[in-house]
Amino acid sequence: MRQVSAGGVAKAGPPVTQELPAPRGHGRRIKYSGRPMMEGATPALYADRMGNITKTALVTGGNKGIGLAVVRQLAAQGYTTWLGSRDEARGQAAASALAEAGDVRFVALDVTDDASVAAAAAQIGAQTSSLDLLVNNAGIYLAAGDGQPSAVQFDTLRATYDVNVFGPLRVTRAFLPLLRATSNARIVMVGSGLGSLALQSDPSNGFSRWPAFAYSSSKTALNALTVGLANELRGEGIAVTVVNPGFVATDLNGNTGTLTTDEGARMVMRAVQVPLSGSGSFVNDDGTFPW
Repeated sequence: MRQVSAGGVAKAGPPVTQELPAPRGHGRRIKYSGRPMMEGATPALYADRMGNITKTALVTGGNKGIGLAVVRQLAAQGYTTWLGSRDEARGQAAASALAEAGDVRFVALDVTDDASVAAAAAQIGAQTSSLDLLVNNAGIYLAAGDGQPSAVQFDTLRATYDVNVFGPLRVTRAFLPLLRATSNARIVMVGSGLGSLALQSDPSNGFSRWPAFAYSSSKTALNALTVGLANELRGEGIAVTVVNPGFVATDLNGNTGTLTTDEGARMVMRAVQVPLSGSGSFVNDDGTFPW
């Protein structure tokens, strides 16, 4: 455990045994043997009624669809989970609706806005000294992005990439200090089968005839980002994977998908379990997915 303040991670002090206040909703205190917290800092430890330490997670785009289902499943597994949403009203409502599932906390987070991402990192950093899991789920599909590469407007491409590619990179950079402050941290990117170059380049595969150039190319770029981050962070014990959740019925596709959000979320949860040796992989329900 490292010392922390509201501003982030500080240098570690000598090991001590100290008594920490119990987490919200628990009427007991827990003893922690480790390095001390700086004065005024919030403990990064969360304990259930038996005193078991739980993990922490952030899910972007967590107010609906796959993201909401992932938050629900993480909470059910005992994670203290921050539900990130750019829409404050919807995010607050979603977090409140999941109160019975576990410790779910709302954080305002627009993945396209540097100030919003920085504020979210500061807010979460004031409540915990580390983050075990980051799920970059927020994504966008614009109908104007359908078409051939020679026809799709640059404004549409920029808007799509800002959410689907630069958003995950922006959020990951902001939360790396918290991810680096724990052991075996995980970063999961929610990708798409449409991002597979192997399938796009196969004339016999329907993806090669799918006209969604802006979306599919952004998900291909997300795959490249995943590999790049995996190569960068593997030596630090942080695994980075991208998951194809399948054709899930969400707002993104007009709820025409063949899978439920819970089924899609279960695939994301499987990606969380990928070992460090599998970092940089593209996974789905059947195992690995072709790049």
